[in-house]
Amino acid sequence: MASAVRITSTANTLNFLENQNSEEEEGQNLWSSILSEVSTRSRSKLPSGKNALILGDTGTGKTTLIAKLQGVEEYVKGRGLEYLYFNVHDDDIDDHAMCNAWILDGDLYHKGLQKFAVCGENLADTMALLVVDMSRPWLVLDSLQKWASVLREHIDKLRVNPETLRDLEQRLVRQFQEYTEPGGDHSASPQRRNPVAGDAEEECVVLPLGDNTLTHNLGVPVMVVCTKCDTFGSLEKDHDYREEHFDFIQSHIRHFCLQYGAALLYTSTKENKNIDLLYKYLVHRLYGFPFDLSAQVVEKDSVFIPSGWDNEKKVAILYENFQSLKKEDKFEEVIIQPPVRKVVHEKELGAEDDQVFLLKFQTLLSKQPPAAAGRPVDTTNRAPTGSPRVSNRSATANVANVMPMQPGTSNSGQTSEGVLANFFNSLLSKKSVEGGGGGSCKSLLSHKHVKRYVFFFIVYP
Repeated sequence: MASAVRITSTANTLNFLENQNSEEEEGQNLWSSILSEVSTRSRSKLPSGKNALILGDTGTGKTTLIAKLQGVEEYVKGRGLEYLYFNVHDDDIDDHAMCNAWILDGDLYHKGLQKFAVCGENLADTMALLVVDMSRPWLVLDSLQKWASVLREHIDKLRVNPETLRDLEQRLVRQFQEYTEPGGDHSASPQRRNPVAGDAEEECVVLPLGDNTLTHNLGVPVMVVCTKCDTFGSLEKDHDYREEHFDFIQSHIRHFCLQYGAALLYTSTKENKNIDLLYKYLVHRLYGFPFDLSAQVVEKDSVFIPSGWDNEKKVAILYENFQSLKKEDKFEEVIIQPPVRKVVHEKELGAEDDQVFLLKFQTLLSKQPPAAAGRPVDTTNRAPTGSPRVSNRSATANVANVMPMQPGTSNSGQTSEGVLANFFNSLLSKKSVEGGGGGSCKSLLSHKHVKRYVFFFIVYP
C-alpha cells in the first residue's frame, strides 16, 4: 500500500514538471513572436526625410496644389522658399509620416534657395515636380525647359559622389524599363510596399530605351504637373482652340517627359480633378506604396501618364487627329500668344449735388451784366448828334424796315412773314371809328403791342 502511494506521488510530480516546462516553452515562443513582430515593424516603418521639390513660374498654382494635398483650404502664400508638408499614412502597419514639400518662388532670383531643400545627403529621397499653367499654353514649353535647367544646375553644384549619382541615374533607368501595367501579380499583395528585387528581375523583361528617352537623366524622379486644365473651355471659346491644338500641346509635353523620364498629370484644383491621383503617385514613388491606376489619355483635360508607360509610338497616335497641323510644326508658331488687350480705364465722373450745382450757377449769374429788356437797340439808325430815338415813331416804319415785302409786289412766292407784315400794317392804317365821344379812337392794337409782336416774329421766324 505504501509503495502504491509513493508511485502515485512520483507520477504527479512528473506531470507537474512537464506542465511547467510546456508553459515556459509557450512563454518563450510568445516573447519570440512579439520580438519578431516588433523587429518586422521596425524594418517596415515608413521612412522619414522624403522631399518633394516644386518648381514653376509665378501664378501656376504651386502653393494651391500642395495645400490641397495637405487638406488646407485657407493658406497664405509666401516668398522665396515656402515649406509645406502632407501626411502619409500606412493602414497596414498603422504608421504615418510627413512628406516635406518645398516650393520655390517663380522668380529666378530665388533659385539659390534650393540648397536649403535638396542637398547631397537627401538627393536619393527627393522627387521634383515641374508645374506649368495650362491656361497659358504658349508658355508651357519654355517654362519646362527653364525650370528643368534650374534643377540640373543645382544638382550639378551638389557635392555628390560620382558613383552615387550614377547609381541614382541607373535606378531611374531600371524603374522606367521595368514598368508594368497595373493588374499583374505584383498588385495581389498590397501590404508589401517594396517588392523583392530578385523576383522582379526574374519576371520582368527589360526593354531597351528609345532614342529620345531619358537623354536628360537628372538622377531624381520628375513629374510634370499641368494645372488649371479647367480653362480648356475658355481657350476654345476665346482663342478658337480645337482638339488638334490640345493634342499638339500634349505631344510636345510628352516628348519633354520622355527626355527626362518624367510622369505627366493634368490637374485642376478648382474642380478637384486628379488631386487624389497625384497623392497616390507621389507616395508610390517616394515610399514604395503599391499603385494600381492605369494611364489616362482619352480625356484631354485629365491626362495621366506614369513614368515608363509612354514611348514614341504612343505619342504618334496623337498625330492621327491632326487636320491643319503637322507634327513637324514648331510649337511657338502654332500655339501663339494672343495680343495683349489694353484695358482702358474710363474716368468715372460723379454727379455733383444739386444744391451745390445751383449755388455755383447762381454765383455765375450774379456776375453777369443785366440783360437789356425788349428788343436790342440798333445804333446804326441813330442820328449823328446822338439824340435818342423818338418815342412816338410809327410802328409802320419799323415793320417796313424789317419786312420790306409790300402787297402788290411782283414776287408771286410771298412768304408767311410778308403776310403777317401786311396784316399788322392794315391794322395800323385803320382810321378812327365814329361815335368815340368827341375824339378819335385808337387803333385796335396799340403801337406798343404791334412792336412786341413784330419783334417776336423777327427773332423767331
